[in-house]
Amino acid sequence: MNKEYRAIIVDDEASARSILSQLLAFHCPFIELVDSCEDLETAAVSIKKNKPDVVFLDIEMHYAGYETPSFFEQIDFEIIFVTAYDNYAIKAFEMAAFDYLLKPIETERLIKTMERFKSKSDAHNVALNYQILKEGLSKSPKQRIIVNHKGNQKAIEIDTIVALEANESYTLIQTIDGGRYMMSKNLKYFENLLSEYPNFFRAHKSWIVNIKSMVRFSKKEMTLYLENDIVAKLSKYKKQDFDQLVLQY
Repeated sequence: MNKEYRAIIVDDEASARSILSQLLAFHCPFIELVDSCEDLETAAVSIKKNKPDVVFLDIEMHYAGYETPSFFEQIDFEIIFVTAYDNYAIKAFEMAAFDYLLKPIETERLIKTMERFKSKSDAHNVALNYQILKEGLSKSPKQRIIVNHKGNQKAIEIDTIVALEANESYTLIQTIDGGRYMMSKNLKYFENLLSEYPNFFRAHKSWIVNIKSMVRFSKKEMTLYLENDIVAKLSKYKKQDFDQLVLQY
């Protein structure tokens, strides 16, 4: 089988490089591993020479993986982070729309990640993605999330989100400025992603709302009226939690 994509692994642990190399050779025959590097300085030279399609990057090296942009004038390759970070940092990767693999690497996760890599048709705005990642990892008070917008990517502040509505396996994100962004993730994904933001409430199987954006509530209709004339539903099973939450705002 002809190799379709060229890859480079960057990790300061020789054993980690070896394991990932073996997993790729066995489970991802469409990947040609053209180099394996122990630091970003060496990788920068190799990347310019070998022009990979994808780079597997350990974020816990001497140079933090998210410092990569400073090594290149232009990044024209995909980046998949390999990390042993905790759940908080993983959320930072997801908000920045970066793919990642957790150590120790699970075969099923690797295969799914690489299939997603193959199917990608949009070019990442890498500089923007990295900025969002750095904000997330530094626990910046100004939190943003990457969304799809007219075939490109855009960063929006989380506090500007009014509501998220389920649309089968997709989610529609609506913002205070009238923005509407359809994302290829289900509502449960965003419920987990926003779990550390107490003003976001799963009001219904089809709705997550920003309580700060609520204008009024109809007890009879079990309906939430939000800014921008957005009308959301409230499940009877969520009524008690809702009553307790609104007392805080």
